[in-house]
Amino acid sequence: MKIKVLLFAHLQEEAGKGEVELELQGDTVKELMAVMEKEYRLTRLPQAMIAVNEEFADEETVLKEGDSVAILPPVSGG
Repeated sequence: MKIKVLLFAHLQEEAGKGEVELELQGDTVKELMAVMEKEYRLTRLPQAMIAVNEEFADEETVLKEGDSVAILPPVSGG
């Protein structure tokens, strides 16, 4: 199934792009994150927040064809 992935801040810089489309073999956010870590060598993914179709999700969320997944890195500062 095809999934659109949106990346922000340092994750976007590490991947070299802010949006990617993946053909995913698995069906959960956890499997998507494993692919992103391997294919794009993204760091700090375990700390990132995930949104699927603009709603926060967890690793066990099941994805469907055409979903849009946003990976949001942790925010720090004061």
